[in-house]
Amino acid sequence: MHQIMIVEDDVSIRDELALLLENEGYCPMPVEDFTNITGLMAENPPDLILLDIGLPGRDGFSLCAQIRKTVSAPIIFVTSRDSGLDEIRALSLGGDDYITKPYNIPVLLARIKAALRRNGRDSDTEIIETGGLTLNLAKGTISNGQDAILLTRNELQIMACLMSRPGEIISRTELIEVLWDNQIYIDDNTLSVNMTRLRGRLERLGLRDLIKTRRGMGYQI
Repeated sequence: MHQIMIVEDDVSIRDELALLLENEGYCPMPVEDFTNITGLMAENPPDLILLDIGLPGRDGFSLCAQIRKTVSAPIIFVTSRDSGLDEIRALSLGGDDYITKPYNIPVLLARIKAALRRNGRDSDTEIIETGGLTLNLAKGTISNGQDAILLTRNELQIMACLMSRPGEIISRTELIEVLWDNQIYIDDNTLSVNMTRLRGRLERLGLRDLIKTRRGMGYQI
């Protein structure tokens, strides 16, 4: 049973989400103490996180950035803030999806299901190696043999697609279908945000030019 952490300070919404998830066969993990959320995750790692932006004492943006230092589980922002800039910021900091309140229940459930499905891996595909790089899908890391960095679920999916087909140009349309099942992705700009964030992480391994953009065609390594 998938465990889904609910980081929402509005009690009525938190209870509503918990009941909804329980009725769908998930194990909800509603957070009531917001002083040590990352500690709670360390004790009982969730399979997915539903995260609000407006939280007591801090905002969801800073919490997302902190979570991403140690946790690769999908993060879906569920918030009343509908600004495009907020959405881009959330994705840039490691969020995997962004849904505004009042949310459409079937859409929310579809996004949760898709994120969990994309995050699951069979044991025989947990390691991908190419060009001296090792992508560990189980641990959520990429390594150059000396150093390793933690990637988000979307970043893992992008690297898995590119590294499993080195030298081949992967179109933006194909990456969008891999990441968001095409019919429920946010918009085309979301892929650009994820790619920019991924390139920034790779630069920390000295791999600034690993992913090449083929204008009008897609990406390749």
